[in-house]
Amino acid sequence: MGKIVLLILLLWIKPLANPALPDLKNKTFSAKVIRILDGDTMEVLYLNQPVKIRLANIDCPEKRGSQPFGNNAKIALSNLCFGQQVTVYGEKFDRYRRLIAVVANHKKQIVNQEMIRQGMAWHFKKYSTDQRYAQLELTARKQRAGLWHDQNPTAPWEWRAVKHKKSKHQFHTGFTRS
Repeated sequence: MGKIVLLILLLWIKPLANPALPDLKNKTFSAKVIRILDGDTMEVLYLNQPVKIRLANIDCPEKRGSQPFGNNAKIALSNLCFGQQVTVYGEKFDRYRRLIAVVANHKKQIVNQEMIRQGMAWHFKKYSTDQRYAQLELTARKQRAGLWHDQNPTAPWEWRAVKHKKSKHQFHTGFTRS
């Protein structure tokens, strides 16, 4: 029984620790974008190791759960950087072990800012006080770019809260209410 617990513990801890990958917190590095997961998350290849990147300062519509503009945001991010060598300005890791970062593409565009400029993201004020992002969002709203074309778009954090509340209710009751 003790060996099984130890084995499970080692298998659980192993993915969290990647000794071949240096600490990328507060580091700037170049990497190739190999995967786009959604509008604000990508995977890059750095030193032959995949690294998940969560774009800093922004929050995009959810692809999972079919939030309006979720797929559009993923496509927009892909158009900005998929397959490219990008510059990553790492900040810190989040609770999901994604590197929170600002990313510049081969055209020297700040991808995080471009996503807001195109109306594919919100300024994530809960985690960012950078006024450039706030201003970009205001401009995108005025121009009715991307998701701002909708009369009343729902912020991703509000969308997640409603989805989370519904799934909790479903879990506790075994059914959903219409």
